[in-house]
Amino acid sequence: MRFAVALAGAIALASGGLVATATTASAAPVTPGSSLIDQAGSAIKKSDKDRYAVYSNKNGIVRYTRTYDGLRVYGGDLVIRTKAGKYAGASAGLTKPLSLATKPSVTAERAAATAKSEFKGTITKAGQPELFVDASSGLGKLSWETVITGWQPDGQTPSRFHVISDALSGKVVGSYDEIENIAGTGDSIYSGEVAIESTQAGESYNLVDPTRGGGLTCDMNNRTSGTCTTFTDADNAWGNGTPSDRQSAAVDAHFGAAVTFDYFKDVHGRNGIFGDGRGVPSRVHYGNAYVNAFWDGAQMTYGDGTGNAKPLVALDVAGHEMSHGVTENVVPGGLTYSGESGGLNEATSDIFGSMVEFYANSTEDAGDYDIGEKIDINGNGSPLRYMYNPTLDGRSHGCWSTSTRSVDVHYSSGVANHFFFNLAEGSGATPYGTSPVCGSADSVTGIGKEKAEKIWFRALDAYFVSNTGYVNTTTPGNTARAYSLAAATDLYGLCSTEYKAVQASWTSVNVAGNDEECFDGNAFALTLSADSTSVGPGESKTVTATTALVNGEAEEITFTAGATPAGVTVSFEPATVTAGSSTTITVSADPEATRVSAPVTITATAPSLTRSKALTVSVGSVAACTATNSTALPLPDLATVENTVALTECAATASASSSVEVHIQHTYIGDLVVSLIAPDGTAYVLHNRAGGSNDNIDQSFPVNLSSETANGTWTLRVQDAARADTGTLTSWTLSV
Repeated sequence: MRFAVALAGAIALASGGLVATATTASAAPVTPGSSLIDQAGSAIKKSDKDRYAVYSNKNGIVRYTRTYDGLRVYGGDLVIRTKAGKYAGASAGLTKPLSLATKPSVTAERAAATAKSEFKGTITKAGQPELFVDASSGLGKLSWETVITGWQPDGQTPSRFHVISDALSGKVVGSYDEIENIAGTGDSIYSGEVAIESTQAGESYNLVDPTRGGGLTCDMNNRTSGTCTTFTDADNAWGNGTPSDRQSAAVDAHFGAAVTFDYFKDVHGRNGIFGDGRGVPSRVHYGNAYVNAFWDGAQMTYGDGTGNAKPLVALDVAGHEMSHGVTENVVPGGLTYSGESGGLNEATSDIFGSMVEFYANSTEDAGDYDIGEKIDINGNGSPLRYMYNPTLDGRSHGCWSTSTRSVDVHYSSGVANHFFFNLAEGSGATPYGTSPVCGSADSVTGIGKEKAEKIWFRALDAYFVSNTGYVNTTTPGNTARAYSLAAATDLYGLCSTEYKAVQASWTSVNVAGNDEECFDGNAFALTLSADSTSVGPGESKTVTATTALVNGEAEEITFTAGATPAGVTVSFEPATVTAGSSTTITVSADPEATRVSAPVTITATAPSLTRSKALTVSVGSVAACTATNSTALPLPDLATVENTVALTECAATASASSSVEVHIQHTYIGDLVVSLIAPDGTAYVLHNRAGGSNDNIDQSFPVNLSSETANGTWTLRVQDAARADTGTLTSWTLSV
């Protein structure tokens, strides 16, 4: 009999859809969020053909999707973090700006035929191939994506199969099924007597949860299509605890949806799986003797298992599958379901599925770090996966190696599962099993699952992008280790006990990283506001060096600079600070300095510790490679004007560290788009509707002109793209 215990009160539903970027009173921006995009600079690897759209915006975390020359960029998503309304960092998956032609050599018809040949099962529909940029590897490739809809070979599991093929060669480069599923033989009913929420309808009750966004549980009547009938009951006492009553499986599914909803809301502050308060529909009694359960992007579906006698409605199955829904709604499109990012996708579901089980605190199904232990997929009582020692299943990787990225995602997930277990519970003997370390790694002392789960969710929510992996030699920052350390810093502080535990836990599974070194004595961290700066002959530029106390007492820190390029001097004001303070670095070039670019080592020395950072210093143009136009040019409302300069005697090659100094008087610079047009017609966007209602542009814009010929006529194009404000282009200077 059902215990009549009421759960949480009603939850107000939030409106769905994306959060729009704020617009100015003058006009909507050309590029959504362009101000933040501009502040992120080179961190997001942007090109002139990129356009961005806000995917989500909450709690200082703004996620964007990207298009290139009008095409969707898969793997081009990015995250910008803000603090107190100011730019605080970015994550992106690209290793360099996109630069590719967008005309395919392979036709859409050929791509569709290739996709059909890859599908194993029954096809009901082949979608129209979409031309897009596949940047899941960090580099952009022109590709076709074809979605095949149908049934998997078992005839009961639906399929939305995505095939990625090269648009130039026609070669298949990847595929994945959108339907996330977990197969098993089932083990009857798992949750025992539980409290569930229903909705009264006249004299009866419907299995609809009014406190969790109207999540409902319905009966597929052992079919794979057609109406799913919402369960009803006359006395609000559901099921009898055995599969003989069709309501019993519904109780477990309804309970699993409620607990998972509550877990993400209470522990992580997320308003349900979708983040907007909507409940999750749960379909039970799907198919005939269907030994599977799956998440399809919108709802949960559970089969009845072998002989229709073992419903797959275990709590960790529910938590695992619905966590796929969280991942795909946090990261645009989810973590790419292949390679290492696919392993992280599966590990995220294993991690949160286990944490949901602990959160439920059920005596019938106590929390543990075994995955799918109740559904007995192996027929011998063993679980699907073991987080404390993933290799026990005979297939999963418990330690990272170069082969990890090429195994099935359910097995590459073992590396992150093992990391999480060590972080939460520690290595060696534990109440949940014995966790080994990899190679000669030190043992790990756990920080508890409560802190570990918060670190993992923060990393997913604020840092992960679609192609984040374990090891990335091209973009070392785009890794789970780097992002989970950043999350630990956000939550508990740099070099805190929790930060050090994250380091040790990744090391224990053979995932190394270039992290901030932590010390037991007095210690500080050093950051630069920019990792490069460009100056012209006779000019000076400044960069801020900031120190932060990370351990012990604040000591005095003295700044020095290493070898500098010829004609360049570097000074500090003040030259000595106390840990926690900043200094201004001034980089100056002599009037006769020649074009050069080289790293300068900035060293901060305290009695207990020395830190260093590299600052790349570039000296720009000589006199013959600089031109100025000081003729004032009015900027009428909603007009585009152009002003030119000519270079005729510049013997040097145009530089990657060229600059354009622009001076515009205008009362609303958020209206303006400013572009440099090279002699060959190539456009370089310098300012794109950024700055909102601020007055005037007085700024030097760095620009990479290394692909251009220096001599010729260069044009500055200024567009006033919104009503009500006018101004004047007073002068501009090009230094190539």
